[in-house]
Amino acid sequence: MTTGYRLAGSTGLHKGDRDYQQDQVLLLPHAHTHGCILGVVADGMGGRTGGRKASDQVVLTARQLFERFAPGRDDPEAFLQQLVEEAHLVIRLVAIASEEEPHSTIAAFLIGPQGHCHWVHVGDSRLYHFRRGALAFRTHDHSYVQALVDRGEITEQEAQVHPQSNILLGCLGTETDPPIGQHTITQLVPGDILVGCSDGAWHYLPPHEIHQACAQADPRDAVQTLIQIARMRAGGKGDNISVIVVKVEALVPPVEPPSPVAPRLPARPPPFKPTR
Repeated sequence: MTTGYRLAGSTGLHKGDRDYQQDQVLLLPHAHTHGCILGVVADGMGGRTGGRKASDQVVLTARQLFERFAPGRDDPEAFLQQLVEEAHLVIRLVAIASEEEPHSTIAAFLIGPQGHCHWVHVGDSRLYHFRRGALAFRTHDHSYVQALVDRGEITEQEAQVHPQSNILLGCLGTETDPPIGQHTITQLVPGDILVGCSDGAWHYLPPHEIHQACAQADPRDAVQTLIQIARMRAGGKGDNISVIVVKVEALVPPVEPPSPVAPRLPARPPPFKPTR
């Protein structure tokens, strides 16, 4: 990126109207490389303990792999692929050991120090990319209603309120390998906004409202606004909510103060010479 920039980000979690929290969210800067950040949203499923065990394993696997990730040397797409595969395997092992059926979605992004951004997702937790005031791209849900939309049987608006919107066609922890969606932003630019969230948030917020909330506030306030709107619109029937907001902000060079100018002293009068 030729223009100086900074990354400002925040996360938020709310259990909604559920009795327990199964979502997990992570926004982690690289320990040794400035400008390298990993973001993860995991929506656990499988009952009170099973879902949380699954989402915990996603976040734990992400932390462990990111500690060993070397920006500039390791392939970010391969890293995200490995994250999905290892989290899936670990959740399957947890299922065997606990005799439960833990499952989880994942939506993760990796920002590199040169401004590139790579995504991976499984399930219906989403990532959004906004640029120049509009939605540039969002992840494609692995869900029954998304399949209906793809076939032209319902619209995106109808999918938002479809009674079977919670049916997934793929997630982590199933007996079959999960479907994996990937996407790359070749270059982030100042003004870009990245949002990750579980269906407890996006189910109640169309993309233009997500962008509006994020564009008008810093990431911390934007996260709280999105959670508040989702809670209000859920009407007492809301799911767990997890949100990540990252904004790419231009660095404004400091204005150099003008150099002080020494005051000009009046010219010294010629010496007085008495006359005879």
